[in-house]
Amino acid sequence: MITQDDKFHDECGVFGIFDHPEAAKMAYLGLYALQHRGQESAGIAITDGEKIVCERGMGQVADIFRKDRLDSLRGHCAIGHVRYSTAGGSQLKNAQPIYVECHRGEIAIGHNGNLVNAPIIRSELEKEGTIFTTTSDTEVVLHMVAKSRQSRFVDALVDALAVLKGAYSFVLLTKDMLIGARDPWGFRPLCIGKLGGSFILASETCALDLIDADYVRDVKPGELVIISEKGLESVMPFPQQRQHSCIFELVYFSRPDSNVFQRNVYSSRYNMGRQLAREAPVEADIVVPVPDSGLVAALGYSAESGIPIGFGLIRNHYVGRTFIEPKKSIRHFGVKVKLNPVRSILHGKRVVLIDDSIVRGNTSQKIVKMVRSAGASEVHFRISCPPTIGSCYYGIDTPTEEELIASYKTVPEIAEFIGVSSLQYLSLEGLLTATEDPEGSIFCTSCYTKDYPVPMPKESFEQLKLFHKAAEEQEEREKRELVVARN
Repeated sequence: MITQDDKFHDECGVFGIFDHPEAAKMAYLGLYALQHRGQESAGIAITDGEKIVCERGMGQVADIFRKDRLDSLRGHCAIGHVRYSTAGGSQLKNAQPIYVECHRGEIAIGHNGNLVNAPIIRSELEKEGTIFTTTSDTEVVLHMVAKSRQSRFVDALVDALAVLKGAYSFVLLTKDMLIGARDPWGFRPLCIGKLGGSFILASETCALDLIDADYVRDVKPGELVIISEKGLESVMPFPQQRQHSCIFELVYFSRPDSNVFQRNVYSSRYNMGRQLAREAPVEADIVVPVPDSGLVAALGYSAESGIPIGFGLIRNHYVGRTFIEPKKSIRHFGVKVKLNPVRSILHGKRVVLIDDSIVRGNTSQKIVKMVRSAGASEVHFRISCPPTIGSCYYGIDTPTEEELIASYKTVPEIAEFIGVSSLQYLSLEGLLTATEDPEGSIFCTSCYTKDYPVPMPKESFEQLKLFHKAAEEQEEREKRELVVARN
């Protein structure tokens, strides 16, 4: 059985380090800290100044990079990547970093985001005879760099990025340079760190913390940072755009101990909970977070409302992507593998459940039934962000709009569907206040408003629908294969 995780997923996390004697091990630790951003595949590319070696695999970082494999990666500069696929399938050929050798030399690239016009560019390149080895949108960048008539590598990269539309935070490695690039809208995070004389690039500051590196600053929207023996050079080659950083990084994706977009994630989620308590109060006996996504917001809700918090749902942290369901059906098996109610905390109580979002609603419905079966007298659901009504095209694996329950049901209808005594979401204004952006000048909120700063081309939209269909068909094939294997 393939687990149906009714949550949004970020596409990936990236890491880079320049001029460190143990670059591979530092990259490994950086990826370990960023594992929450992608669990399908991971990879490290490293250079000793003479050649680039790239190692990738399917699965999690610690499973792929055992000691012997890590020891074989010798060099002083490295990039790393963890992936959860949104564009391209979940296959080894799409694992990153992607490595090529062309007339510009050896290049490795890791990407966090989604290029909305990549299918159009790819189609044009294929008509010209370009051969692609992956189905990932990231490979388009390498072909565009190779095709550029600019003589300098950095100028060729600027040429390629100027054509791209959408979200990207890139790390690129050549034999003598580490480059970081962030799209002009600043959708996805990327920061700069320093460890002694070594420069570091990372999706989140938690990766810097693990290796005792110091945070220097964020890469600016539209900025390229070129790190070489000369030090760090900053280039701003693109017209300035209004910033549209992904607010869901603060709501859910990033680790609570990280700082992203110059904001502390823990504090932001705590403020969301406090604001939610002001907007959606209720008479209750206990506040219960849905682990782990609702934990920090629940602490804020409890502090503001004065209702004590209790851990009435316990999460099993050792559930993999695939597990075998017993032949005899167990009610709500998929959710019960991950969560178990604590009857002594919930029985006879008026419960406020706190979570960060409702996607399709099926998992929320099952959680509510579990809480009620444990004896809760009332279940009130509070969500620390607004209703999600639109898909994301900027590097988040979201269902199609037709699958998002808030896109076709009202809040009372959702409450009835999931079986709660009451349901309320944090308002968009409240979310922006909690994230210190009351004017809405920094964050992208298109999943709540369907106001997209970079429109999705029609051709790319059709490709996205085909990708979702292919992913669903692959899921069904895996289920059938597991059934055959069991029998």
